[in-house]
Amino acid sequence: RALSAAVGALCRALPPRARPAPDTLRRARFDRPQASLDFWRLLYVLLKQIHGGKWMESDAIDNQIRFVKSALWYHGYGRPELFQLPADGSVGSRELLLAFSWLLHRLGLLEQLLARNRVRTGDETSVCTCEDALSEGQKSTSEAAPECGLEGRVDVRYLQWLNGRLRFQWRSLHAQHQEQCKLVHKIHLFTSGSHVDQILGHFSVTETDLIRQPENYKQLLQLLESETMQLEAFLEWKQLEPVYWQWMETVLDNTVEEENMCKSQDAHVEKRRLPKVTSCCPWADNLTGQIDRLSRDLMTLQDQLHKLVTHRKAAWCEKMKAREEELQKEGFSATARKIQESVELKLRDLTHLCAPKKNKMHGLCRLVLRSKHPASRVGFGQSISKERVSAVSATEVIRELQMREASLQRELDQLREECRHRLDEIAEGLDGVICIS
Repeated sequence: RALSAAVGALCRALPPRARPAPDTLRRARFDRPQASLDFWRLLYVLLKQIHGGKWMESDAIDNQIRFVKSALWYHGYGRPELFQLPADGSVGSRELLLAFSWLLHRLGLLEQLLARNRVRTGDETSVCTCEDALSEGQKSTSEAAPECGLEGRVDVRYLQWLNGRLRFQWRSLHAQHQEQCKLVHKIHLFTSGSHVDQILGHFSVTETDLIRQPENYKQLLQLLESETMQLEAFLEWKQLEPVYWQWMETVLDNTVEEENMCKSQDAHVEKRRLPKVTSCCPWADNLTGQIDRLSRDLMTLQDQLHKLVTHRKAAWCEKMKAREEELQKEGFSATARKIQESVELKLRDLTHLCAPKKNKMHGLCRLVLRSKHPASRVGFGQSISKERVSAVSATEVIRELQMREASLQRELDQLREECRHRLDEIAEGLDGVICIS
């Protein structure tokens, strides 16, 4: 009875359009093929919502299965039996149940879906003041980019056209976002002091629309009731969650037992098929000879590598000596100034990294218009962040983003200067070519 309640609460806590029947999970425990297609569709809809993509029921089942396998591989699911399932979705309901449970535990599937699908009655904006975790990896990979051959070259004019198109679309999007911010600010300003909540003090766009069109409240009320039922089911699920995981342990044990039985049967059949091996192995001498040849090849490659490293080191020393002579001739002060600027930039970034970390915001934040007295300003509230932040001024967020923008701009200028020097060096080796920059 407790298991039935836990499975029922889990199904009700899922989004309405991706809510399976409790019998689907029970049939999947016994690997019933009738539950396979339902489980593929369930995982397809849930993973599409997690990744923020649009989904349609008309999508072919093979496309859905391909997407589910790719998404599970992306999130780190490594059970090979699932990726070996056929593309028609005819079998494998137990494997899909294991993958679904893995998503529940590993990704916090229910929490993510509730956060994404919650009813938003306030005006929100996306804010991220976290450090870019990919910046260091991008720096290391950008220094040693692979050289493309003739077949990989693209017309520069096409790249320029793509760059111009991207810039135009970005400016259009930025202009639309600015216009939206102006309209939201007008609504907040004109409705200031009208809200029953004194902390907010003004209506949101949704609340203002409900005042203008009261007949729309029924739809909002239905959405709020559905979300309330989903949250109640989630609370019930959290209480009964240990029962579900105990049940999943039995499912996993049964799966392991069946796999071991299949392996033992396959080994027994293979053993019957193998011929009796005599005490003298005819392939042993051949294998020993191959090992000896591989050892000799390895020693040869090691000697060649040592010679290559010695040659490269000597060439590098000669190049460094020639570079030192060029620096002395061209003028050491300009080069020293550039090196000093680069060192200052790295020290500034290091100081920023070593500074005490402030509360980093990440996610959606509610926009709240404050009055103009010194104690409050335009700010964000109720943020979904890595560390809970009650309220923060928009001016502080803008200042921090501007500092981040300035740091990235300095880095971009430095990379452009390095590319310019590299192009100049390449152009010096071309005879009869005039380069215009």
